[in-house]
Amino acid sequence: MTSTTSPETPVAATTPKPRIWPHPGWGWFAVAALMVAYTSSFIDRQILSLLVEPIRADLNISDTQFSLLAGLAFSLFYTLMGVPLARLADRGSRRWIIFFGIVIWSVMTVGCGLANSFWALFAARVGVGIGEAALSPAAYSMISDYFPPRMRARALAVYSMGPYIGAGLALMIGGGAIDMIARHGTMELPLLGTLAPWQQTFVLVGLPGLLIAALFLIVREPPRHGLVKADRNAGVLKFMWARKKTFYAMIIGFSIFGIAGISYLAWIPAVLIRTHGWNASQVGFAYGAVLLLAATPGVLVGGWLSDFLAARGRKDAPLVAAIFGLVCSIPFAIATPLMPDANWAIASLAGFSFFAGLMNSLPATSLQSVSPNQFRAQVTAIYFLIGNLISLAGGPTIVAAISDGLLGGPKHIGVSLAIVSGVCITVASAILIKTLPHFRASVDEAEEWQRDAS
Repeated sequence: MTSTTSPETPVAATTPKPRIWPHPGWGWFAVAALMVAYTSSFIDRQILSLLVEPIRADLNISDTQFSLLAGLAFSLFYTLMGVPLARLADRGSRRWIIFFGIVIWSVMTVGCGLANSFWALFAARVGVGIGEAALSPAAYSMISDYFPPRMRARALAVYSMGPYIGAGLALMIGGGAIDMIARHGTMELPLLGTLAPWQQTFVLVGLPGLLIAALFLIVREPPRHGLVKADRNAGVLKFMWARKKTFYAMIIGFSIFGIAGISYLAWIPAVLIRTHGWNASQVGFAYGAVLLLAATPGVLVGGWLSDFLAARGRKDAPLVAAIFGLVCSIPFAIATPLMPDANWAIASLAGFSFFAGLMNSLPATSLQSVSPNQFRAQVTAIYFLIGNLISLAGGPTIVAAISDGLLGGPKHIGVSLAIVSGVCITVASAILIKTLPHFRASVDEAEEWQRDAS
């Protein structure tokens, strides 16, 4: 490992200062506000997938054009803007960055409802992606400064419930809400003209975000803990590369698991429809219920398990807890798409979702625990960048390619999903197990930087 006295490596501050953590009440208020914001962001993302047909009909666009709205317009800018926004978060006020991010994505979601052409909707989706890119890197850094290490994993786990709650609510009640709006038909508004039901849906989903943003006028910016001196030419990439056996090994391992996770989101609905004869409404309600009732508790259990292990002296607690979740998820990941009975498939899907949820917040917890404060948001953003490129580019396409090219067509999509998810989670687990000693060494180094901790 690189010596901590290298001129390009952060070293401990020469004048230690006692740590004073914010009052837990303010910390949990901030976590609640951040979790609500995260939930809202996923509802804004997920609702588009339920509006495919009316958008295509009204704007006269193709499936390919719609895929650009759902994929490229949002994901590319969400991923790329994360790094520069994280750099701002590491240097300035995180709550103001989050405040303006929420305002931007909420206004742009409303803008989706005012769009009357493909390019107008594309531009609005780009704006949603840019706004949402401001949230998580700053949120992870902020939460890490609200709570001491012994409580950090639980706090990060509560925040990380947001995607599952948001996606679950969108799937379970989104379709019904859209049908209700559709029954009322078009709406005439002053200055804005006629809004179709799908446009009204975007406006209805986007406006509450402005109230959520107002919460961050109350949330306090916590004092930064774990700041270390660094050579002025040493940036986050040099810092991470000097510890590549910790940082990049973890990022690659978690990203390979992401291939399985994204593949499940993309193809389990097709498995239930093609194998078990379900309709889209049944799939949406069942999968939404699984995310809410199995994955969400799993996130909380993962945070509790990490803090439990840390309290008993495990320096590698978040990584060990993540590996436990991954290994336990393997049999469920393989079995779910192969189940001959729909009820058993849903039960197995709940098992997979629980253990996948268990490790959901732990990549961020692991990365935060070995990063100095001034790099925390940027490390998170780099993880998102690499992880999204690997999982989004690889997952759904690999499953489809194996099904179409090797297994004989769409009816074998379940077998392909079982193969890809089983292999990817096993490989990810092996990589993270091999990373454990390097992670422990990085934790020791971080403790040297933060030896003034209370």
